[in-house]
Amino acid sequence: MNPEDVNGLIERLAFASIDHLRPHTQGHQEVILCQGKTPEQVVAIAERLVEKSGSFLVTRAEPAHRHSLAARFPEAESNELGRVVYLAPHPEPAPTGRGAVLIVTAGTADLPVAEEAAMTARAFGNRVERLTDVGVAGIHRILTQTDALRSAAVIIVVAGMEGALPSVVGGLVKCPVIAVPTSVGYGASFGGIAALLGMLNSCASGVTVVNIDNGFGAAAAASRINHT
Repeated sequence: MNPEDVNGLIERLAFASIDHLRPHTQGHQEVILCQGKTPEQVVAIAERLVEKSGSFLVTRAEPAHRHSLAARFPEAESNELGRVVYLAPHPEPAPTGRGAVLIVTAGTADLPVAEEAAMTARAFGNRVERLTDVGVAGIHRILTQTDALRSAAVIIVVAGMEGALPSVVGGLVKCPVIAVPTSVGYGASFGGIAALLGMLNSCASGVTVVNIDNGFGAAAAASRINHT
């Protein structure tokens, strides 16, 4: 693609350059990160994306962002827990990929990050399944779910504290496991660094780690694996 064609797919606003080439380079349209943006800026970017594709995905949406998006796009789905707003194409396409992306949470406190991952994986065209509150504090809870674990194409494991759950899951399955450390924990968990280091040092093979609280990044990676 020559530079002129690329320039034609970049829409320049006063505060943003919207990349309409993203579906061709990464397989999905640009995603709006609300952090640092005003509600008005988020709505303006969403309007341009809807004009091009009929949909948008917004992450890290605070109440003011969600309120403005709901007023402009009442049909959009708002996930308050995950701080995600998703306007699906109409009709929403059936999921594609080799199988399901299974999102596993260690505890209920990890759900905000897990829901960000779940909504992102869905928006990227994946079938999403969930296992919640199956952490190692009651390890029998995950050990009774081996059928669900082994039927998944990719597993995202979201955990705080010491971050042990991805190692347990990684020792039970042959599919890729993507670990997401969260900033949940008592005492010297260092805002998720303890979980991050525990996951990076996992003795289970096939475990890959993303940054702290990065449910979006985990889902993007899982989607690429599931569609390869």
